[in-house]
Amino acid sequence: MPAKQLKEFLDSHKVKYVITTHSTAYTAQEIASLAHIRGEEFAKTVIVRIDGGMAMAVLPASYHVDLPLLKAAAKGSRIALASETDFRDRFPECETGAMPPFGELYGMSVFVDESLTRDKEIAFNGGTHHELIRMSYADFARLVQPKVAKFSTTAEALRL
Repeated sequence: MPAKQLKEFLDSHKVKYVITTHSTAYTAQEIASLAHIRGEEFAKTVIVRIDGGMAMAVLPASYHVDLPLLKAAAKGSRIALASETDFRDRFPECETGAMPPFGELYGMSVFVDESLTRDKEIAFNGGTHHELIRMSYADFARLVQPKVAKFSTTAEALRL
């Protein structure tokens, strides 16, 4: 079952969503593959530290966070990826690494890579390593009110 807090939040806002169960997987790319979703269409949540606070960076599974681009979008002076020990306690209902991109539920701001805004739907972890939630991007944007920016890059671009 997805995180109870998330399910209650979606239900209270009368949002239509689909829960898909898949075999246990730990990386966003594995989940996308198991769910037969292209890596560009599955949204992963990466926790970052921006000027000492924590935020969610939501981007396609097949991409990586470009920290300088996100730092500029956040108008921050310092940015770094957060370690699991930094944020594990912030998500008591979630398995570590399977946090849904709903920052309001966890006291975090949310940044969404602009590439995800082009799709009608968004799919993401529901709080476990064996379930995902799919819903309309319009409903997601209405509920989360993320800051949209271009901050993702491919692995190949990072090696250049």
